[in-house]
Amino acid sequence: MELIVGGGIVGLSIAWRLSRAGRPVTVVDPAPASGASHAAAGMLAPVSEVTYTEEPLLRLGVASLRRWPSFAAELAADAGLPPGGPSYGLDFRADGTLDVAFGTDDLAALDELAAFMGKLGLPVERLTGRECRRLEPMLAPSVRGGLLAPGDAWVDPRRVTSALLAALERRGVPVVRARVSRLLRASQGSGEGAVVGVELDDAAAGGTVPAEIQADGVVLAAGVWSAELAGVPVRPVKGQIMRLRSAEPRLSRCVRGTVHGTPVYLVPRGDGELVVGATQEEMGFDTRVTAGGVYELLRDARELVPGVTELEVAEVVAGLRPGTPDNLPLIGPSGTPGLTLATGHHRGGVLLAPLTAALLQGEEPELAALCSPARHRPAAGSAASRGPAVPLYEKTSGSEELG
Repeated sequence: MELIVGGGIVGLSIAWRLSRAGRPVTVVDPAPASGASHAAAGMLAPVSEVTYTEEPLLRLGVASLRRWPSFAAELAADAGLPPGGPSYGLDFRADGTLDVAFGTDDLAALDELAAFMGKLGLPVERLTGRECRRLEPMLAPSVRGGLLAPGDAWVDPRRVTSALLAALERRGVPVVRARVSRLLRASQGSGEGAVVGVELDDAAAGGTVPAEIQADGVVLAAGVWSAELAGVPVRPVKGQIMRLRSAEPRLSRCVRGTVHGTPVYLVPRGDGELVVGATQEEMGFDTRVTAGGVYELLRDARELVPGVTELEVAEVVAGLRPGTPDNLPLIGPSGTPGLTLATGHHRGGVLLAPLTAALLQGEEPELAALCSPARHRPAAGSAASRGPAVPLYEKTSGSEELG
């Protein structure tokens, strides 16, 4: 039996795909679908979110985006959702992302990004300010230009995780609602060997779960909590995000821009909701919603779409993105028998969920090599590699913070 530690969109996607392949699987998480996946806006935008130093991440994102339509269709059918047309009942939409510019420097940055995307063969279209407002009439008059990435998409992560849980239930996959306190290791001489299961905090679960779960293999998909369990170089990056409510949609596609040097995005939902995000804060495990965070989100969103100040505030939440030193996820064998990693997706967990599940089933080995956990393991023969078996990785300054 495969044990998935973590019930966010990545862990649930892995469990669902394994179950579809006929593999026995169990998920363990104290509160499935309640962490970063619950807070996320759901942008599937590898083209508009890339920077020049992140070409490997772009390749992963583009490959995963291609999988999203079939992933969504199969998931909707497996979850028993009523036919939802092209959105699959998940509010999946592929109407592109519009990245807008206000000043000369912003316009120059869009020109450079367009040239970079052209070299990679990715479709983008440079627009004037008037053309941007023709596409999105609610944009501010101060918008001077934009870059349209027509292949970008978005989805509602809350609908996706709800569908994944429903699909797993229909397939009879157990979801154990408990906290994992540690990984179980087999005895091996004077040290410890393979990971053979997990120990659960049954007190936190009200004493309703077993003390241990044995497994043939463990997949660690616990997001920011992965460092605590296995010492991997993953740190929390706080993001505050706001949901506004309108009687009808104000935008027809995702809109992004840079205001006061800070990126901001607005993601429309079919029911009129508008998601505004997100802050990026190195604050450890702090999940407080702050007045400053709310102010910054509204201030910056108003620069793009002045009408947002008329909308009702439906929700403000804070989530913790699992960041890594190079912003690439950790997907694949951990280096310790019995333990596979699927963590460190930072702001790309929703986008990369379909690809992550595929990589763990042996697909696309060239892409798997880009996010192999081996790149962060201590070199053989180093002092760190001769140290204790737990933690599994050398502590970095980032993982020290998670202690």
